[in-house]
Amino acid sequence: MFLQLHVWALLLLQEAAPLNFDVRSMWEAMGWPARLVVITLFLMSAWSIGVMIDRFIAYNGARKQSRQFAPAVAGALREGKLDEAIKIADRYNKSHLAKVVVAGLQEFRAHQLSSEIPGEEIEASKRALERAEAIVHAELKRGVSSLATIGSTSPFVGLFGTVVGIINAFKGISTQKSTGLGAVAGGISEALVTTAVGLFVAIPAVWMFNYFTNRIEAFDVEMGNSSSELIDYFLKRTQRAGAAK
Repeated sequence: MFLQLHVWALLLLQEAAPLNFDVRSMWEAMGWPARLVVITLFLMSAWSIGVMIDRFIAYNGARKQSRQFAPAVAGALREGKLDEAIKIADRYNKSHLAKVVVAGLQEFRAHQLSSEIPGEEIEASKRALERAEAIVHAELKRGVSSLATIGSTSPFVGLFGTVVGIINAFKGISTQKSTGLGAVAGGISEALVTTAVGLFVAIPAVWMFNYFTNRIEAFDVEMGNSSSELIDYFLKRTQRAGAAK
């Protein structure tokens, strides 16, 4: 579909202009409204590419560090070393699991060490974990919603250029008093090019939005499981401490 649209656009622009086709001749053949549409679409594309790169780096870093963090913190917790587990979590500052786990550990330790804080350390730790999950979820989603916006609006921006190109085609018919290809080539080429660019911007944005949404959902499941396992650990630790007394 894209190749067919581009071929039509190239043929029509070559018919309209005596120059050999290249990007410069295509740009010069366009009117200012079509140029503004193309510029807008390229800005939207640049923004979406920036978001894609940023999220790829963030998600891959979170995945890599979480794989290293999980066994390290599990070993410290098995030995009952809360302080060591907190230090380990602080070292993996890109890991989504570490950000959640450290919040629960700090809250649980604060209740154990301070006599000024009332009991119910389990409930307090659970609330701390829920707050951390919400914060990390918001961090993971940063910029992703803009991909959905670009994916849904860029075809309409391209459609605006299409309408402008069709209007210019009818103007060419009116000006030249002819219905031949030469009279409509410029306007039709603008319409095809802006449509193709709009679709070219929209399709990758929609694909990557769905991909990133699936990854965020997987991260949410991992954080939820880690929080649940940590609460179970706190319950067992509290029961052992009560039995020892």
